[in-house]
Amino acid sequence: MRSLSSPAMQRALLTSTLSTSIHPCFLPLPLSLPSPNLFFSKSKSHNQKPPFFAIRNCSSIRVKPSSQLRKNPSDSEPDPKLTSLRQLFSKPGVSIDAYIIPSYDAHQSEFIAECYTRRAYISGFTGSAGTAVVTKDKAALWTDGRYFLQAEKQLNSSWILMRAGNPGVPTTSEWLNDVLAPGGRVGIDPFLFTSDAAEELKQVISKKNHELVYLYNSNLVDEVWKESRPKPPNEPVRVHDLKYSGLDVASKLASLRSELAGAGSSAIVISMLDEIAWLLNLRGSDIPHSPVVYAYLIVEIDGAKLFIDDSKVTEEVSDHLKKANIEIKPYNSIISEIESLAARGAALWLDTSSVNAAIVNAYKAACDKYKWNRESKHKTRTKGFDGSIEHSDVPIAVHKVSPVSLAKAIKNEMELEGMKSCHLRDAAALAQFWDWLETEITKDRILTEVEVSDKLLEFRSKQAGFLDTSFETISASGPNGAIIHYKPEPESCSNVDGNKLFLLDSGAQFVDGTTDTTRTVHFGKPTTREKECFTRVLQGHIALDLSVFPEGTPGFVLDAFARSFLWKVGLDYRHGTGHGVGAALNVHEGPQGISYRYGNLTPLVNGMVVSNEPGYYEDHAFGIRIENLLYVKSVETPNRFGGIQYLGFEKLTYVPIQIKLVDLSLLSAAEIDWLNNYHSLVWEKVSPLLDGSARQWLWNNTRPIIHEKI
Repeated sequence: MRSLSSPAMQRALLTSTLSTSIHPCFLPLPLSLPSPNLFFSKSKSHNQKPPFFAIRNCSSIRVKPSSQLRKNPSDSEPDPKLTSLRQLFSKPGVSIDAYIIPSYDAHQSEFIAECYTRRAYISGFTGSAGTAVVTKDKAALWTDGRYFLQAEKQLNSSWILMRAGNPGVPTTSEWLNDVLAPGGRVGIDPFLFTSDAAEELKQVISKKNHELVYLYNSNLVDEVWKESRPKPPNEPVRVHDLKYSGLDVASKLASLRSELAGAGSSAIVISMLDEIAWLLNLRGSDIPHSPVVYAYLIVEIDGAKLFIDDSKVTEEVSDHLKKANIEIKPYNSIISEIESLAARGAALWLDTSSVNAAIVNAYKAACDKYKWNRESKHKTRTKGFDGSIEHSDVPIAVHKVSPVSLAKAIKNEMELEGMKSCHLRDAAALAQFWDWLETEITKDRILTEVEVSDKLLEFRSKQAGFLDTSFETISASGPNGAIIHYKPEPESCSNVDGNKLFLLDSGAQFVDGTTDTTRTVHFGKPTTREKECFTRVLQGHIALDLSVFPEGTPGFVLDAFARSFLWKVGLDYRHGTGHGVGAALNVHEGPQGISYRYGNLTPLVNGMVVSNEPGYYEDHAFGIRIENLLYVKSVETPNRFGGIQYLGFEKLTYVPIQIKLVDLSLLSAAEIDWLNNYHSLVWEKVSPLLDGSARQWLWNNTRPIIHEKI
């Protein structure tokens, strides 16, 4: 699956001038340069992040509401939600001129619980990426090119659609600087912005003397939503068994505490939900598709506190946490605990690229309040690779990227075993599904994209250890396949057309791992154009799969391998080639990735899992994508230049690639060998899990290619 908007990407949508649409698969998450032999990396990225804000003169920009394409906005009634929201602007303790509503929750999650879908509620736009800004007399929504058509349909005439990335379209900050009179007050919920994003927003709007106002006490959209707002999730947490996690909590915490000591820190606050789940060997179901639970975690040298709704904590989980000396605290008490840390003179490790502004600002204020003597002032110290911070009883903030992100990305032996096992069960479900679908299409049965997706879920749910899908299935027939983030809806989706390409991008959450697979097929006779495009995508897929590279190589170096065969004929695709994948965790994880964007310098390290998913898309015609998951492994080479280790990939995904779509005349003998070897492995690994017609289908689709050129 091409990556949906990561927190950093969504911040870019909020604050940057985009020259192109937001590209999937690029995960610009916190970067760090790993030491492969360390459980936690002790290094920090040297690369400079581009600013989230670009300032330019936008006084001449005039953007029409999308609704003007349909009707005159003066002919429609005022939006009651916007009216109610604006009435709150003048409340005591609020007093603002504009309010920004982002897409995310307090943990910068890619997927969020329904009760936190505030931007969707206030605007009516349900796309995964977007930012709403409401002033006293205007309302605007920014989204990228994936969602222009959807936004036009869903926004009413009270809203201006800002097509981010199009020429002449201002950023949110530019627009606010243009429409507000100097000295305006711009309100945000500081829990929904990372500290970095809030600080940069503050700097940009200050150029017009605007003030950024943190509204701690309540979210204004929630006050409009009132009783109709969905209840927060309340499902129980579960322990992630040691046979799947491969490492106990005590060992993980010991490694983290070693990192704290090395950085001169006495505590760290962790807010990313997958980092908490991984570190504590816990899993939950608070968020669709992601087995995580809403919580914060503070780890100190001599203890730890988990901030969570205790109604979710079962007796088993409570015992599990007690064994690791982890205290359970109320979820909403995180700010008071942060203030307490400052009072005790903590040196608190804060990843300001992921921790929200409410927490960071609360600690800063508490440090100032609890200074220990007249000469002691609040200090922020950033530690470099070899620098050190002297111990002190003065509370300070140590700003560094979370070490948990990289540690989580490097899978241990048991995590990899779980990933391998669940991929085989998933492959069996996919074989059953493809056998069923081909049979139905042959019978000229009329099936919608949604019905097909539901049937796949039925097959998957019968597999041992199945928990959920890992994202919303992309079931796309014909031209819908060209919409990279297509989501079929029951009331508007297409029928699966046997005479057109069909793209299926899907994945599952199992108790022992996470899957993500894409295949493109044709049930009839593909055109010469479709076969050429498919084959060039396949060649790129093979080239990346076979790549060998020295340790220390970042993912962007490999991206061209997957594109080169398309480039030779002037074709390309507008998304990254690969994203990291969690082990029984989020289907998108950082810090690693494979993308043509060179900002992510995180090297690929032995044990990391990444996707290999080149594609090609022709608007209004078809889409092609082939995706396997791979893990990074050491490889033996005849030489070892510089005495360093060389790395390559091993496949996790074993699902047939449709030979009908391959133009064999374009393939080399080595590429045909790769395809034959892959299909031989698919049969060997998956056939024991199948019987009947599904096993026959697998046999038919894994036969070796006999080519006259060989």
